[in-house]
Amino acid sequence: MIKKGITRQIVLHYFIVVFLALLLVEFVFLIAVQRYYYESIYNTINQQITSTNDFKETLSRTDEANNLSYLLANLQLGSTELQILDMDGRVLASSTAFESEHAVLQTSDISQAMNGSIGRWVGRQPLTGEQVMAVSHKLDLGGENTYIVRYLTSLDMVNSKLLVMGLLAVAVGVAVLVIVLIISIGMANSIVRPLNNITAVSAQMARGRLDVRVKGNYKHELGELASTLNFMAHEIVRSNQIKDDFISSISHELRTPLTSIKGWSETLDSGGYDPDETRIGMSIISKETERLIGLVEEMLDFSKLQQNQMKLVKGSVSIREIVQETMLNVWAKAEQKQVHLKLDTDETRAFNVFGDGNRLKQVFLNIVDNAIKFSHENSWIFLSVKEEKGQIIAAVQDTGIGISEEHLIKVRDRFFQVNHQNGGTGLGLAITQELVELHEGTITIQSELGSGTTVTVSLPALPEEETVAGEAPEHISNAEEVQETQAQKTQSDKGRT
Repeated sequence: MIKKGITRQIVLHYFIVVFLALLLVEFVFLIAVQRYYYESIYNTINQQITSTNDFKETLSRTDEANNLSYLLANLQLGSTELQILDMDGRVLASSTAFESEHAVLQTSDISQAMNGSIGRWVGRQPLTGEQVMAVSHKLDLGGENTYIVRYLTSLDMVNSKLLVMGLLAVAVGVAVLVIVLIISIGMANSIVRPLNNITAVSAQMARGRLDVRVKGNYKHELGELASTLNFMAHEIVRSNQIKDDFISSISHELRTPLTSIKGWSETLDSGGYDPDETRIGMSIISKETERLIGLVEEMLDFSKLQQNQMKLVKGSVSIREIVQETMLNVWAKAEQKQVHLKLDTDETRAFNVFGDGNRLKQVFLNIVDNAIKFSHENSWIFLSVKEEKGQIIAAVQDTGIGISEEHLIKVRDRFFQVNHQNGGTGLGLAITQELVELHEGTITIQSELGSGTTVTVSLPALPEEETVAGEAPEHISNAEEVQETQAQKTQSDKGRT
């Protein structure tokens, strides 16, 4: 007995389908063979009936008694009883004693013969119960000499042969079913065994054994399932490693500013310092606090995005103005590293999109900040904003260290960092991509190790008629003005210190 499961279902389905198919084929086969044998008997008798026309002229000159004797003598057919009937169905003569003379027959073949056609009837003899075939036709000799010539033959021998053929067909069918049963069990096992192996491996993975793998060269869908499970385990291991690296990195990132804050707090608390030292200590505490807030906000943003809780306040937003504001915000960091920023865009157009200005600014701040972080001193970062085919294309191109092909496919993964020495959470690009996708846009990264990186953000353009003129606040219109303003601000700050 096959236990419940896929094996049983496969075997049962195959068995039922083949059984029904065999049943139908054998039924049609036996009906066709029976019809063939019965038609052969009928055709033989029919040929004999056709030859009776040759005796009409001879028989018409003799009396009735001689006619009956002549018919019985000359129309006889081997293994067949010949009966001569009148038009009332009464037996006038018979070649055997199977039916007594003067008996009245009322089978369908006789009525058909009376109507002028060749009648056929298959049934059982009332006296013996034997199955027979009767073929009758009308023989008109002229005048009152009209008879029904009836041939009667037994079908027992034919039925016996048909029974033997039927039993043989059943035996063949049983043999076929046995073969199908064996093949279906083997086929089911070829599917179930790999599934059981995959299930066992997945159960071990569920218990934390992520080092196990599905072994075996499985084909088709089972092979794809095994490969997918192995890939999943590999990705979980990699994600866990990235998570561990992230925890280690973020712990270091949090510990460094906290150590500075704690040290300067204790130092200032002890007193006895002049105002300049106190101002330096408070400045360090403020900067490290802002750094901590930035790290925490980045993790909170990522958590909101993962839980689909990020709320966007959308409206008409100028990408050109956002990029210019971004340059203004990162100018001090770029100047400190002696990195030059240049914007290439059409100053007469706003390049509006429908989105959340603060979140889009966060996107470009992260991209430009990364470009500055990984650029060489005295290098350039080129920014551009343009419109192509209904899309606003904003690109940030640096000439920095670039990203290897191996790391390029992973750089947008959460917690992934190319170089852990640079700090950060490894969530910046993951958050950036999520925000761009929330705005129905795309972000692409092209890079070559040692040659620099180009990050391109594509967002659906807002039609000009939907933008209200003068709606956006005034901003600095070009890169030279941005440089001049930031330079003045820096000089002013130096003068105050």
